[in-house]
Amino acid sequence: MGALGQVSFFVALIFVIVIHEAAHFGVAKAFGIKVTEFFVGFGPRIWSTTRGDTEYGFKWIPAGGYVKIAGMNPYEQVPPQDLPRTYGAKPAWQRALVIVAGPATHFVLAFLCFAIWLGFVGEPRFVDPVIERVPRQLGEAPSPAFTAGLQDGDVIVRVNGISHPSTDQLLAYTQQHVGEPIEVTVLRDGRSVTTEVVPVFSTIGGERIARIGVVLASGRELRETRGVLDAIVGGADLVGESAVATVDGVARVFGPSGIERVIELVFTDAPRTVEDPASVVGVGQVAGDFASRGDYWDILSLFGYVNVFVGLLNLLPLPPFDGGHLAVLVLEKIRGKPVDMRKIVPVSAVVAAFFILFTIAVVYVDLVKPPSF
Repeated sequence: MGALGQVSFFVALIFVIVIHEAAHFGVAKAFGIKVTEFFVGFGPRIWSTTRGDTEYGFKWIPAGGYVKIAGMNPYEQVPPQDLPRTYGAKPAWQRALVIVAGPATHFVLAFLCFAIWLGFVGEPRFVDPVIERVPRQLGEAPSPAFTAGLQDGDVIVRVNGISHPSTDQLLAYTQQHVGEPIEVTVLRDGRSVTTEVVPVFSTIGGERIARIGVVLASGRELRETRGVLDAIVGGADLVGESAVATVDGVARVFGPSGIERVIELVFTDAPRTVEDPASVVGVGQVAGDFASRGDYWDILSLFGYVNVFVGLLNLLPLPPFDGGHLAVLVLEKIRGKPVDMRKIVPVSAVVAAFFILFTIAVVYVDLVKPPSF
């Protein structure tokens, strides 16, 4: 099942890239822009056919696809009769829509993945947390949990009025009732035991947090599917949440500390953490892990997050990304005259070289230190 999960993930990813390119193609065609090629894959041709102005086909390297839009390559020789149908001859708003169409597909697909996942699979929620360990001391004071008689292996099934609490609910309730006795009911050896625990503040890493003095392990997994409207709203919410997390992650990963961290992972024995970046290879490994433990359909949620990441990455205002083309349109608007795209080519080459090297490094880390989430 693990191999099937990985293969399914990579096939779906190729399909998504083709959809991205098809969106560029469709909008360009709608505005009368000439598109000379639309290929799935790269490298030597397997098969192709020409319909109208466009050659459609397949190539041997199954790594996505591409469209060739007349006038986007600054070194392309365009016949004089085709100049009115080139990318550069169209109004800025039309060119912007051609560019935006590609990244937009990723957010639409992410929304669909999240909504379907919430509606038919359900977001996992871990309830009834298990007490893995009850230390005798919490700092220099006795642990409230130990004082209250809680024991290793107890399963927390109720906290005051909250039945079958999740770990997050337990932590939030503890935070709200520092210094107050709270009633905790646990299952111990098949019987129910109720006791009172008084949460206290404890300083960890310079931050004061409320604690009862236990080390928790994951509890029982509970899934509740949502109705159509709730799934739609939840899908939109997850797109927004993952977009915020992605922006933060991109800034961190591609910043100086992030690059330094990747170098450390490549050249030292430093262990990998969940905060470290993963390439498509690493994410594929995670998809395989989902499938191997029976959570095959959770790949939908993983695919949703990947689509949000790819969509936002494409919108970076750097050539050769789609966002770089949008940045050029903004610059042309400010200057009041076209930008010589031949001057952009060296910038594109530098950016592409950086991302290729960075990707190779992260793929290497994925292979020698597989990610786990």
